[in-house]
Amino acid sequence: MSSLRLWSQTARLSRQSFPRATLLRFYAQDVIRDPMTGELSALPDIEPAKLQVTRTLKSKIPPPAKTLVFGHTFTDHMLTIPWSQTTGWQAPQIRPYGPLSLEPSVTVLHYAQTLFEGMKAYRDENGKVTLFRPDMNMKRMNRSAARIALPTFDGNALLDCIKTLIRLDAHWIPQEAGHSLYIRPTLIGTQRAIGVNPPSEALLFVICSPVGPYYPTGFKPVSLMATTEYIRAAPGGTGGFKLGANYAPGVVPQKEAAKLGYSQNLWLLGPEHYLTEVGTMNMFLAFRNDDGSTELVTPPLDDVILPGVTRDSVLVLARDHSSGKAPIAGLPGKLTVSERPITMKEVKEKADNGKLLEIFGTGTAAIICPVERIGYLGKDINVPTGDGGIGNIAKGLLSEIVGRQVGAIPSEWSWEV
Repeated sequence: MSSLRLWSQTARLSRQSFPRATLLRFYAQDVIRDPMTGELSALPDIEPAKLQVTRTLKSKIPPPAKTLVFGHTFTDHMLTIPWSQTTGWQAPQIRPYGPLSLEPSVTVLHYAQTLFEGMKAYRDENGKVTLFRPDMNMKRMNRSAARIALPTFDGNALLDCIKTLIRLDAHWIPQEAGHSLYIRPTLIGTQRAIGVNPPSEALLFVICSPVGPYYPTGFKPVSLMATTEYIRAAPGGTGGFKLGANYAPGVVPQKEAAKLGYSQNLWLLGPEHYLTEVGTMNMFLAFRNDDGSTELVTPPLDDVILPGVTRDSVLVLARDHSSGKAPIAGLPGKLTVSERPITMKEVKEKADNGKLLEIFGTGTAAIICPVERIGYLGKDINVPTGDGGIGNIAKGLLSEIVGRQVGAIPSEWSWEV
C-alpha cells in the first residue's frame, strides 16, 4: 500500500471513528461541573465589555520604516487575557508591552503547550485601518487550541479586543507602501505543575510589530532543497495546526539547506516524495496541459498541511477567475484549479517536458513567494520565474490579494478597525 493511500485512509478512519468536533470540544475545557448540584455549566467566555486599558507612561517613537526588520520592533502596548479551569476567561487587559511573569514549572516551558497566529493590519492613504480575513485566523486558532487541550474562545470577542489594541497603537502602522502592522495572537498553558495533562491555567496574549515589505528591492525568487532526510509532519500528527512545536524542529533542516546554497526546505512525505509545504509556507505549482490549458495545483491539507489563509485566498480567487466570475489579469483563460497529491517525480517530468510553468509559496509574511529552482537527489530542477522574478500567475494573484488587503479593491475580506 502506498504511503498516500495509507495517509488518506488514516485521516478518513480518524474522522469516521472519532468525529473531530466531538474530540476538540471534549478537550477544550469549556464547561465546569457545579460542586453542589453536579450540573454542567459553561465557563465565562471573553467579554470585550470588561476590557481594561492601562496606557504606557513611556511611549516610544516608531523607528523609520526603512530600518524595520521583520519581528524585531514592537508597539507600546499588548493585550493579555488569563484563563483558568474554575473561572473561565477573565477580564481582558491592554497594558504596556513588557515581560510576562511565569514560574519555571509552567506547562508551556516543558511540554510546548503553545500556539499562535499571524495576521496584518493595513492603513490606507486616508488613514483607514483594516484587517485581512481575521475571522479565518480566529477559526484556525480555536482549532489549534482544541488540538492541544487549551481553552477555546469566542473569536469575534477576541477580535473586538484586538481592534481596540490596534486603534491604540495605530500610529505604529507605517504609511509607506507595502508596510503593515504584524499582529501575533498567542495562547500558552500556564499551569504551575510538571505533568502532561490539559492545563488548568492558560494565558492568551497579543503583541504587534510594524513590518516592511517582504521584498523591499524587488522580487527575489527562492531556491528550495527537497529534503529526503527529514519530514515536517505525518498523518495523524499536528502538521495541520499552528503550534509552536511544529516550528523548532525545522531549524536544523533549514540550516543544512542553507549550507548547500538553498533558501528553504521543500518538505516531502513518504517514499513517493509527495510535496507538502515550502519552509513555513503553503505551495502552488502551475502546469501546462497537453491541450494548452493550465492547471494550478496545491497539495491537499489532510491534517498534514497547515490551512493557510493566503492559500485559501489564492484558491478562491483562482476559482473565481476560472469560472468567469471575477477574471484576473495575467492568469490564463483556460485554468483548472486542483487540490491533489503531487510527487517530485511528476514535478521533474513536467520540468523535463517544458510543462512546468511556475512554483510559488504562500503565507502571511511574503503573501506570494516565487521559486526559481529545487534541489532534488543531487540535481537542480529549474523553474521559470518570468520577467521581474515572478511569473504571471503569481503576479496576478499577488496584485489581487494586496489590493484587497490595502483597500484598493473593495472586498468582504477587508475588516475595518
